[in-house]
Amino acid sequence: MLLIHCPYCQEDRAELEFHAAGEAHIARPENIADISDEAFAEYFFLRDNPKGYIYERWRHQHGCGRFFNAVRHTVSDKFVVTYKAGEARRSLESLNLEGDAK
Repeated sequence: MLLIHCPYCQEDRAELEFHAAGEAHIARPENIADISDEAFAEYFFLRDNPKGYIYERWRHQHGCGRFFNAVRHTVSDKFVVTYKAGEARRSLESLNLEGDAK
């Protein structure tokens, strides 16, 4: 079982308490009504799926209920760091990680 650190509760909790909510740091188009269908489809449906580190949104569904961001390795499932929603994206270089980076 994975343990995930909630940056709000400041506790490591079982993965069963959390729900993955997709890729993090996706910028919404400024005027979504004016973009092309192709641009909307790319924004709404297409996400990266790298072999390596990925930025994700998670929700502590059976805890505080809050969303947060995480850096996770897609092969090992290891969570490198979690941080509060709204905080700046953590650079992989600042985390001293090796291997494939997104």
